[in-house]
Amino acid sequence: MGHHHGHNIEHNHAHHHHQHFTRVSKVLIWGIILNLLYVIIEGGVGIYAGSMGLVSDAGHNLSDVFSLVLTFIGIKLASAHANSHFTYGYQKATIMISLLNAIILLIAVGVIIVESIRKFSHPEPIDGDIVSWTAGIGIVINGATAWLLMKDQKEDLNVRGAFLHMAADTLVSVGVVVAGVVISLTGWVMIDPIISLLIALLILISTWSMLRETLRLSIDGVPEGIDVEKLKTGIESLPHVKSIHHIHVWALSTTLNAMTLHVLIDSRDNEDEVKKQIKDFAADAGISHPTIEVETTPCGWESTYGG
Repeated sequence: MGHHHGHNIEHNHAHHHHQHFTRVSKVLIWGIILNLLYVIIEGGVGIYAGSMGLVSDAGHNLSDVFSLVLTFIGIKLASAHANSHFTYGYQKATIMISLLNAIILLIAVGVIIVESIRKFSHPEPIDGDIVSWTAGIGIVINGATAWLLMKDQKEDLNVRGAFLHMAADTLVSVGVVVAGVVISLTGWVMIDPIISLLIALLILISTWSMLRETLRLSIDGVPEGIDVEKLKTGIESLPHVKSIHHIHVWALSTTLNAMTLHVLIDSRDNEDEVKKQIKDFAADAGISHPTIEVETTPCGWESTYGG
């Protein structure tokens, strides 16, 4: 019974996951197409109007298209089947891609900062109107993509990366529009680099937490939102459980978490019941892949966490 129940949970979980992936994949494909079109338009207008702001923003948008493509590959890899060489499938690749995404964002921030500082010392005349209109299109495209990714970004670090890129871009475009309007009205060209620097700071703050979490998952740290001490006390308070040890919790991918543990119980008769309860408890805590070793006599303690 315990086993069958576990299988059911797995199945429903997989099904829900599949829907999540198909929806996100569609959003990403649209995002990639629209953003590519926008890069071409923005770059062209930038060269025509002589606005360095637009040209560099087009470059930034291109790095975004790259990030969306990476996220898309990540999602496809995550749903690829496991095989004898990769027994977990390619789940871990999603974490590496997430790391790459964070690094690309940081490079983008660096470029924006350097570019802005250069503009302070060499301000250049800009046609405010053209700049505003072109950036306005960017607000619509990036804003729409970010909005579509918003509800999935909480469940998946990778989608959060794509979402941050799009949200950051929407901000950049808003900044460019504001700068364009201010330049049209007052001719104060300095507003352009000032706004760029503020935006760079915002991107930096939002990327930082993503980078930290991704690095932690890369070295098999416990995923955010899972409290191992609470898991331990919760499982030890279940009926028939004497104690647990060798508990390890890590991320298989940006959405799936695994756990292994040894549990000492009072008698073999209660093994199935205990296993089922631990599986349910783990599922509630956000762990979809628990592996449980049941013992009735204490094994030799080893010096791992919770040993």
